[in-house]
Amino acid sequence: MRYQLFYWPEIQGRGEFVRLALEDAGASNDDVARKPGGEGRMMAMMNGRDKHPPFAPPFLKAGKLVIAQAAEILFYLGPRLKLSPRDEVSRLWLHQLQLTVSDFVKEIHDTHHPLGGELYYEDAKPEAKRFTDNFLHVRAPKYLGYFEKVLKKSGGPYALGRKVSYMDLSLFQLVEGLRYAFPKAMRRIERDVPRVVAVRDRIATREGVKAYLQSPRRIPFNEMGVFRHYAELDE
Repeated sequence: MRYQLFYWPEIQGRGEFVRLALEDAGASNDDVARKPGGEGRMMAMMNGRDKHPPFAPPFLKAGKLVIAQAAEILFYLGPRLKLSPRDEVSRLWLHQLQLTVSDFVKEIHDTHHPLGGELYYEDAKPEAKRFTDNFLHVRAPKYLGYFEKVLKKSGGPYALGRKVSYMDLSLFQLVEGLRYAFPKAMRRIERDVPRVVAVRDRIATREGVKAYLQSPRRIPFNEMGVFRHYAELDE
């Protein structure tokens, strides 16, 4: 199977959680919108006549299947990339964790768009500051503390115990992104989540991930994606 991933070509964003799984597994794939004419193809698929059009990227084309939403894509890819178990109980637990990641990512996004995606950050600076203060002192520690508890209860160094899953790749991306966006705050927060940080460190050494991070396929963090660095928000 050669997978086709459709996501915005200039940002990591939500598509990066899928990219990391594909790269870690060495799966054959095309990042379609980064190729000539690819963004047009992506928009045509969203606005075409298909009976089940995706609302927004990321979405994945696998043969005749088109699957949207990062968590849903990973739920599909997990067993196929050997990044999730095949038994139903474990797969649903992993999916539950990934949906929690989706909730977390939404709140991360809202640190710079607290009044909605249609307004620029510059249009909502006071609201962004107020939202982010609560996020960094309450919400981010709560989410990362939950994942720390999951790792403690798993019986091993990873979310499912001894075997790596796509959830561990997502924890890597969360830590990397939060370090970029809020370096000062993360130095404080990370002291209370050593297991989460340890997962990040282990994932960074995996052959597929390491090669990806050193390649031009890894789009640098920037102020267009989910994780954005505004120094005035970082406390």
